[in-house]
Amino acid sequence: MTGDASKPGEQAVGPVIVVGALGMLGRAWRELLQQRHIPYKGLDLPELDITDPSSIAEHIHTGCRTIVNCAAYTDVDGAEENEITALQLNAQAVKLVAERCKAIDTTLIHYSTDYVFNGQAQSPYPTDHRRDPVNAYGRTKAKGEEFIGSSGCQHLLIRTSWLYAPWANNFVRTMVRLTEERNSLLVVDDQFGRPTSAQHLASASLSLLEKNARGTFHINDGGECSWHGFACEIARLAGNTCDIQPCDSDQFPRPAKRPAYSVMDISKAEAITGPMPDWKNNLADVIKQMEPQSV
Repeated sequence: MTGDASKPGEQAVGPVIVVGALGMLGRAWRELLQQRHIPYKGLDLPELDITDPSSIAEHIHTGCRTIVNCAAYTDVDGAEENEITALQLNAQAVKLVAERCKAIDTTLIHYSTDYVFNGQAQSPYPTDHRRDPVNAYGRTKAKGEEFIGSSGCQHLLIRTSWLYAPWANNFVRTMVRLTEERNSLLVVDDQFGRPTSAQHLASASLSLLEKNARGTFHINDGGECSWHGFACEIARLAGNTCDIQPCDSDQFPRPAKRPAYSVMDISKAEAITGPMPDWKNNLADVIKQMEPQSV
């Protein structure tokens, strides 16, 4: 396990296993646990394969108090043609991990998505709203949620959306690069949601865990925007003067349908953790930390 001994009051949290430790959210979790001196181990392929029961049995053991599952099939458009593959990682593997957590009495933190909703709401989706995904990716994540519920394990099922960080491939880093390289861009202005800093997501998730919260929660940055509004703020904070024009989604047809309105109600989590920082504030923090981008 990496990290020093847990501080008083953290005994119920660590040791922690971070699954998918090399991904964008996995890195946020690893850095947070290091900062907090909570013992952890980060696992990813090829060491841990969560589609393989024997690999799960070997690496997820009774010495761990919390399993944080950051692994997922996240190619939304790719899932339209590879739904079976997406289902294996987003649902069948989740079932195996949840059942293992139940067997060894370990708490599972698992991440899901706004895409389990159909996008037709007029106000933020509460945590208990009916699942009704409009694409293959959403269907696989919804099935994973069902498996966690039926497993009987102690869990935090956390839905999030529009994830970004100073590292890895994400919308913020792409927009910083494009608005620096180009004089003009078109960005869709008819899809609305809540951006989410991976660092904030990890921190708020840990806060829920430490306060013994269990069940389903939504964690995002505070506020809401369209992709166009998000892009404009990214360019402004990066100091880029690219002309970003709004457009409709039908001008950029994609294999997977996107929900038009996927703003989720974060009040349940805020009642425990306190107010979520506004997305513009979290975005500013991430822009300041932005790592160099490969050419």
